[in-house]
Amino acid sequence: MKNLLTIALASSVSLAVLSATAAEKVDTSKLPPAADKKDVSFEKDIKPLLEASCLKCHGPENPKAKYRVDSREAFVKGGDSEEAAVVPGKSADSPVVHMVSDLIEEMEMPPVDKRDNYPAFTKEQIGLLRAWIDQGAK
Repeated sequence: MKNLLTIALASSVSLAVLSATAAEKVDTSKLPPAADKKDVSFEKDIKPLLEASCLKCHGPENPKAKYRVDSREAFVKGGDSEEAAVVPGKSADSPVVHMVSDLIEEMEMPPVDKRDNYPAFTKEQIGLLRAWIDQGAK
């Protein structure tokens, strides 16, 4: 039992270090700009993007990395890493923006090898996501 606890603790620490290291290496100058659209809403503008590209793997039933995207609250909260996926008001600091923009190697979302079935976000869609986050992620 003690060995299991040690392994679990070491895995958690490794994941936290990996997450922090990945966040430090993100070159946010490569991000598409936020869209100019005002009053971007989760239900009308963001949820359809997530349904097309993310929901199959991050839906309510057995979500990968315990990260769900089927509600605004779950999308903002994040998953296994216990780090918020969305930092309201700060899209350039939001891990989900880094991942859908392919700025973190090996953590691109959707995964590169699944993009035949789950399309990557376009620059315009990333801009819309950024605008929603910058407007407070409400």
